[in-house]
Amino acid sequence: MKNSIQAAIFGHLVGDALGVPVEFRTRESIRLDPVTGMRGFGSHNQPAGTWSDDGSLMLCLVEAMARGLELQNLAHRFIAWLDYGHLTAHGDVFDIGNATHQAIQSLKRGVAPTSAGGKTENSNGNGSLMRILPLVFYTRKMLAMDRFKWTQNVSSLTHAHIRSVAACYYYLEFARILLDHPDKWAAYQAANESFSLYFSDRMPGWTESERKGFQRILSGQLATLPEEAIDGSGYVLHTLEASLWCLLTTDSYREAVLRAVNLGSDTDTTGAVTGGLAGLLYGYNSIPEEWVAALARREHIESLVEQLAGVEMPTY
Repeated sequence: MKNSIQAAIFGHLVGDALGVPVEFRTRESIRLDPVTGMRGFGSHNQPAGTWSDDGSLMLCLVEAMARGLELQNLAHRFIAWLDYGHLTAHGDVFDIGNATHQAIQSLKRGVAPTSAGGKTENSNGNGSLMRILPLVFYTRKMLAMDRFKWTQNVSSLTHAHIRSVAACYYYLEFARILLDHPDKWAAYQAANESFSLYFSDRMPGWTESERKGFQRILSGQLATLPEEAIDGSGYVLHTLEASLWCLLTTDSYREAVLRAVNLGSDTDTTGAVTGGLAGLLYGYNSIPEEWVAALARREHIESLVEQLAGVEMPTY
């Protein structure tokens, strides 16, 4: 399990760091100077190997899990990140989404973690999807209803709408299946079946309109879409689709994350979400060593991996 944790965490952080220098750039502009490896500065004027809010909040979850996952403790870590740069690459916060910022302000006012995140249809950015991956190691042995409940609780710190929760659930199902069967096509089919079985008419808030939003994924034909049909924006379903598409249409970690960041727009998040799955699929050793070596605070990340790997996860 340590190898899988290491692959997921470093896969996520490397994908994030690859995307930071070109965040907000259009696909057309990136084509003139495509990302082929780790670079520095650019959009946020950060050194090479710098991860963003995606990586920091993901690491907050790792740290909370390593100490016994408790939502209020996770909330405190989110606040420490925003106010004091906790688990940032270089001690400062340089990127944060509006919904996440508002939710953390609510947490600071004492709002319960499960009530802090936005619940309206407009609150469906990718701010919980980008940090949710480590939860798979906590929930993988649970029943579907418990996997959903933990996904909902952790997502709801910043994003509580059923669409964001459902996107996180699908992503974690795909990751859970990869842990046992590292075959992307089998995982894609199984994740579609698992998701469709759980998200039925009995699910509160799950409407036909919500189901249609996932149709391109659930059709099983996502990989057949051309690149022009894939959007790299910060909308949660766009990020989920783009990340799955990048994974399904490539054959290595390197190819998957480079395809993700070269889609443009929310490049760090698409890179991170793709990179986490690609790490699980291809393994830690598939991540180019020069990219791992460039990451800020590598030793601290390795320490967090060790801590999480030493925790006994629930088996119910």
